[in-house]
Amino acid sequence: MRKFTLATFLLTTALSVSAVLAQGKVLATVNGEAITEADVEVAMDDVASEYPNLPAEGIKGLTLDFLIEMKVVAQKAKAEKIDQTDEFKRRIAYVQQRVMMQQLLVREAKNAATDAAMKKFYDEQIGQIKPTEEVRARHILIEGEDDAKKALARVKGGEDFAKVAKELSKDPGSGAEGGDLGFFTKDRMVPEFAEAAFALKPGEVSGLVKSQFGYHIIKLEERRMKPVPTLEQVKDRLAQALAGKAQAEYLGKLRAEAKIVKTEETKKPEEPKKQ
Repeated sequence: MRKFTLATFLLTTALSVSAVLAQGKVLATVNGEAITEADVEVAMDDVASEYPNLPAEGIKGLTLDFLIEMKVVAQKAKAEKIDQTDEFKRRIAYVQQRVMMQQLLVREAKNAATDAAMKKFYDEQIGQIKPTEEVRARHILIEGEDDAKKALARVKGGEDFAKVAKELSKDPGSGAEGGDLGFFTKDRMVPEFAEAAFALKPGEVSGLVKSQFGYHIIKLEERRMKPVPTLEQVKDRLAQALAGKAQAEYLGKLRAEAKIVKTEETKKPEEPKKQ
């Protein structure tokens, strides 16, 4: 049997028992009990999360097979009166409350992340950002000073910078790419590296630049003003930010309005330290 979340299993089992979703086009029956399109829609997202690269039609077929297997098991569980146990009822109650919470918070998120709200946020926060200078550079990172001097001599002598970087650079992120670091702003790099890189003109190669990582040889490729992202480019991130803010505020409001009495204090785990 395929493995998906407990929520899907409990919800589908409960719905199978109560026949709440016995509506819509029937896609299959198991011992006379229908599985409808509505049932498949409930479980599709859960199944899709396990197979992110599968096309939608494949997900639908896989979900139907999954629900058939689940209904077979659910019918057996019902016959053995598992649905009457206290443990089952507790789990069903938990899942129902969790789904209700999710549905309510999703509604709040949709209400908050409107096109008008996103444009307002963009105009106030992002549209006001001034373009900043950024450069595109390559580098060769070598641990020892003597070896770094030899590499510098090869580059200054006319050897292709990218070729030498591929051969000698100890930077696992850029070495295989000929030392190419892409575009970056000054605050993205350690101070020694940033100062040296931004002091160069396009096509120039630095001398040895020492940092905590070793010795760098830097070649500046391009210099430009970093463009401010358009509203369309950041729309998804804005929607997430507005939705998250709205959900947190709504949840906080509900907690503040509720009468909550803890009969036992539990210690909250410490938040992990940022690296």
